Amino acid sequence: MNILLTGATGFIGQHLVPRLLKQGHSLTLIVRDIARLKSSPWIEQVNVCVADVHQQDLSYLKRLANHDVLIHLAWPGLPNYKAAFHMESNFPADYRFLRTLVEQGIKQILITGTCLEYGLQSGCLGEDSVAKPNVAYALAKDSLRKNLQQLQQQSPFVLQWARLFYIYGQGQSEHSFLSQLDRAIKSRQVQFNMSAGEQLRDYLAVEKVADYLLAIVECQNCDGVVNVCSGQPISIRTLAEQYIEQQQAEIQLNLGYYPYPDYESMAFWGNPQKLQNWLKAGSK
Repeated sequence: MNILLTGATGFIGQHLVPRLLKQGHSLTLIVRDIARLKSSPWIEQVNVCVADVHQQDLSYLKRLANHDVLIHLAWPGLPNYKAAFHMESNFPADYRFLRTLVEQGIKQILITGTCLEYGLQSGCLGEDSVAKPNVAYALAKDSLRKNLQQLQQQSPFVLQWARLFYIYGQGQSEHSFLSQLDRAIKSRQVQFNMSAGEQLRDYLAVEKVADYLLAIVECQNCDGVVNVCSGQPISIRTLAEQYIEQQQAEIQLNLGYYPYPDYESMAFWGNPQKLQNWLKAGSK
């Protein structure tokens, strides 16, 4: 397939691009700063369009209308989940960009959503669970999804909304939990400050997430919301203890130093059944 992709230099993008190329797909990357691609080993294998998807002038998209699918990973301003700009700037600009591509003829769009769209709901969450976003980032993502579903009624296209849960691995944000723990270990700190760590979360390695996104985009007839998750909840404390053991470190966890986040429930994880069904459908 001829694939248009945003967010190639991001956490997930840097793992997904080589997988798409290995599968023989032709890639055009929309990037704001081409300098960030210079060190990529696959730079000579892709086409590059230097542009900001949020810019006012979207006339450049006319020459990209021959692509079969868009994979949209880019979303600025994370991990500041509560900032108003997600709704005030990111959402309307993203919708304008995506609507323009649909008008230009794109027939399949894969977008990464977030488990935070479920809000403060607890337990095992399936795609049929009603979205109840309670932070600006999740509200913006959910609003984007709903507007695109409305757009489908006017201009039919396949919309694959990959609702991501918690991801770890090479290239993750320096603000992520495991990145902070890793820095503490490497700087030989005696203890690591964290919450009590009893909250249950659904974690996946970024390599696995990239594998799943590749499979989803190749399942061209699959439409709708799909959880990208493990279905296996783990406590933050256990996650930290396992990581410390893997690193053969002696750092102590200072449990209860921070309060629990007020925008997440204590225990939630994803139901991966729909994902598994899509993967089976794509492999036939």
